[in-house]
Amino acid sequence: MFLGTYTPRLDEKGRLILPAKYRDELEAGLVLTRGQERCIYVFSASEFERVHEQMRAAPLSSRQARDYIRVFLSGASDEVPDKQGRITIPPALRTYAGLDRDVTVIGAGTRVEIWDSASWDKYLEDQENSFSETDEDVLPGIF
Repeated sequence: MFLGTYTPRLDEKGRLILPAKYRDELEAGLVLTRGQERCIYVFSASEFERVHEQMRAAPLSSRQARDYIRVFLSGASDEVPDKQGRITIPPALRTYAGLDRDVTVIGAGTRVEIWDSASWDKYLEDQENSFSETDEDVLPGIF
């Protein structure tokens, strides 16, 4: 499970050093793709396969499912971290997420998310009230 918040920096080649806590899970390979809210999702190769299998179960007759799958998979890039735990974020994904030098990497359970730091700070600020007001109906058994 991926947890926590980290603030590494992208180098001039678009490389990111993965947080040490995530490296074991991702060392065999990972998939980067467009995430919702203009972040980048990072899945271990095995988790990405599981997500893809779920997508395959969606009916081809669903326009919304086809649209989502196209956007999700067309932005996907498989990577293997180097010996220093670095991955290269493709230019198209950096542009999509508005990544410059300062990034925030968060653990989101089954995936990692990479955010532009200013965008993450704004997102967190915007979500604080709804987070505080979340009730049992949204997440049964949690509260």
